[in-house]
Amino acid sequence: MRKIFTVGITGASGAVYGVRLTQELLKQDHKVHLVVTEAGWQVFKEELEWDTTDRNRVIETYFRQTKTGELHYHHLRDFSAPIASGSYRLDAMIIIPCSMGTLSGIAHGASGNLLERSADVMLKEGKKLVLVPRETPLNSIHLENMLKLSRIGAKLLPAVPGFYQKPKTLDDLVDFVVGKAMDMLELPHSLFQRWGEHQNGES
Repeated sequence: MRKIFTVGITGASGAVYGVRLTQELLKQDHKVHLVVTEAGWQVFKEELEWDTTDRNRVIETYFRQTKTGELHYHHLRDFSAPIASGSYRLDAMIIIPCSMGTLSGIAHGASGNLLERSADVMLKEGKKLVLVPRETPLNSIHLENMLKLSRIGAKLLPAVPGFYQKPKTLDDLVDFVVGKAMDMLELPHSLFQRWGEHQNGES
């Protein structure tokens, strides 16, 4: 059954997580509303070495790698986007990776851009909001903001890969975090081998 998600990508290191998750959601034929912050676009250029001069081309080239699914890209200042309203039916929202700046804005109800506003909508409507912070080390402000969000219903999923599946490549590490994100969204996947599972799927 097709579900509807918002995926936010911020300027925290690890933009590949957001890209990989979006690709996986589309591959499963879900509808995705994508929002990328200005710092997120910078990370695309610095970490992934993408030419971001033509942003529409970037979306078409790197995100739409499958004919399935439905992708809608929204500008950070487009408050007319459907995801800015509580009347729009979303199954869940995830910000991956989530910078401490964006996390702080959400924790304090700033709604200063579409991403923060959409997250605020999820919280006020009691819908699932997953944040994937990627920062180290953490100071007391970061921790207090995360605790505040956890207490009001947001789910915190630190971008920390596991090693019990014996990763052999960088993609294996990325897929582990993305797989955990898929778990949080209650979606099936085979991105990593779960603890206690054998290669043939038996436990």
